[in-house]
Amino acid sequence: MEHIRMPKVENVCLVDKSFSRRTQMGTLYLTATHTIFVGRPKGSELWVLHSLVCNVVKQKASQSGYPLQIHCKNFQVIQFIIPQESDCHNVCISLSRLSRSEKYEELYCFSFHPNIDKSERVRSWEFLDLKAEYNRMGLPNKQWHVTPINREYRVCDTYPAELLVPQSVTLPVIVGSSKFRSRGRFPTLSYYNKENHATICRSSQPLSGFSARCLEDEHMLQAIMKSNPGSRFMYVVDTRPKLNAMANRAAGKGYENEDNYCNIKFQFIGIENIHVMRNSQQKLIDVSALRSPSMAEFLLGVETSDWLKHIKSILDAGIFISKAVALEGVSVLVHCSDGWDRTAQVCSVTSVLLDPYYRTFKGLMVLIEKDWVSIGHKFSHRYSHLDGEAKEISPVIDQFLECVWQLMQQFPCSFEYNEKFLISIHNHIYSCHYGNFICNSQKERRDLCIQEKTHSIWSHLWENRLDFMNPLFRPNGSQKEGLLRPSTAPYCFKYWKGLYNQFDRDLHPRQSELDCLMAIKEETQQLEEELALNEQKLAVLDKERAKALYMQKGILDRKLWGAPSHINLANSPQDYIGGLEDGAPNVFSLHQKLNAELWQFADRPKNSEDKELGVAHFSCHSSGEESLPSEGSVKDPYSDETGSGRT
Repeated sequence: MEHIRMPKVENVCLVDKSFSRRTQMGTLYLTATHTIFVGRPKGSELWVLHSLVCNVVKQKASQSGYPLQIHCKNFQVIQFIIPQESDCHNVCISLSRLSRSEKYEELYCFSFHPNIDKSERVRSWEFLDLKAEYNRMGLPNKQWHVTPINREYRVCDTYPAELLVPQSVTLPVIVGSSKFRSRGRFPTLSYYNKENHATICRSSQPLSGFSARCLEDEHMLQAIMKSNPGSRFMYVVDTRPKLNAMANRAAGKGYENEDNYCNIKFQFIGIENIHVMRNSQQKLIDVSALRSPSMAEFLLGVETSDWLKHIKSILDAGIFISKAVALEGVSVLVHCSDGWDRTAQVCSVTSVLLDPYYRTFKGLMVLIEKDWVSIGHKFSHRYSHLDGEAKEISPVIDQFLECVWQLMQQFPCSFEYNEKFLISIHNHIYSCHYGNFICNSQKERRDLCIQEKTHSIWSHLWENRLDFMNPLFRPNGSQKEGLLRPSTAPYCFKYWKGLYNQFDRDLHPRQSELDCLMAIKEETQQLEEELALNEQKLAVLDKERAKALYMQKGILDRKLWGAPSHINLANSPQDYIGGLEDGAPNVFSLHQKLNAELWQFADRPKNSEDKELGVAHFSCHSSGEESLPSEGSVKDPYSDETGSGRT
């Protein structure tokens, strides 16, 4: 609160640039965590989290006042027009400081306290279990085990405490390999294919320079290759452009020399560094922020940004590695410079291509937790959680999420989640609303007691998964599909307006295709439930009708065959067949009609219980017919053959 110079400003005009520059008057409030605009007279509210603010720009004065433009990390642009220059200056200074936290405790996740108890918070952090994920992959086993060498983070402080390495490697080999790798990030397992034992391992670049070598590191790669009995070699994939890797040799770093490592095949991919990616995305944002650009301007802007070109290079790397693992059965070691940016992108994209599990809600959560959070991606540096050097900022995980989205466009029935799920994850990575994406390593999170002081995003997303459901998802088809084989032809890549223009309501129809499909699916589900309910009611009515018919038949049988003794006997067979002389209803004809209805009812589809009743009805019907005397067999009570005559 001490950084707030102006907590309240009246008569502020909100310019909604995303909707035909519509304006609204209201009051602007500054709190410790949010900027709040309350419009009048309807009282509509706009809340902007300070952690999401990228920069604040004070523009030139206009006739209506002093404009203040706020650019957010989720690509929202908000403009306020403040009547007084002094008020505009104070708000600008306050927002600039509030949006740049100097220490972790100032982030919103430490002051966010939902109405849940401590036990529920603990369960939210236990929602994902990486041990269970490795067990799902078939680990540990005879070839791979969990090493205790990094339990105290002494070998590599950016790696997690538990790491999987080949069973055959010893602790001295791991330590030696760690010393030969940048930042101590030695080769460790990321993905295991239990069908053919091929693996994806990850590390940082070797400190090889022009001629240096390390026997322990060579033994480590040899052990990784031998842990896959179905292959006689392994790939080493350097995700950097070759020129960049060669330039690092001058600094004593570089890449593996095939002459020193036995049975490896080296491959460069060519993904640019974080600085190129940052500039590329900024150019793309500038294009998306244009008001009513011509088609030529827009296409030229997307082309010159090279953004889709970079997305293609990441997907190309994932396709190469996924084919090596799934089709060739060859293990792969992936690295870039330090092993926490391009390496994370390529390993996670490859996992999505290889394993249908990562195309489900929980699977994608586990993948991000395993290959990004746990393994030491620099979230705080890359996404500007703290006030630091601008050159460390880069949209690394943005590119991974977009690669997944591009795959969803080519395989719309293979993913359980929709694009809203990806956008929600993107928003929470930058917002610092939850503690999952705070700090740069597992060690930093433990030292800061993140799980004791903040809440986890994963259980929250899981509870709201119905909002992120893909209505086209086919679980059985996706599981059988296995390896995805996308096309990387230029025409297959699309501009992701759902992310970059999510606040530009002029660009979107009244109802998106996804909303229409979700509405249709919901309506279909309601109709199916109503149909099932009506079928149950119909079955009950059928049973009641059958019961009524049998009761009526029983009454008629008693009337026909068990008539009271005081009724005079009929004088002729016609009295039973043709009707009573006094015009009363013909009981026997009613009996025949009722039996006909029973036979008609018996022809309807029934359950097993109705079929048994149908057999019983048939027996009753048959016995009734046999007990009826034929017309020729009726005896005259006054004939001589009865043994008694008229007296």
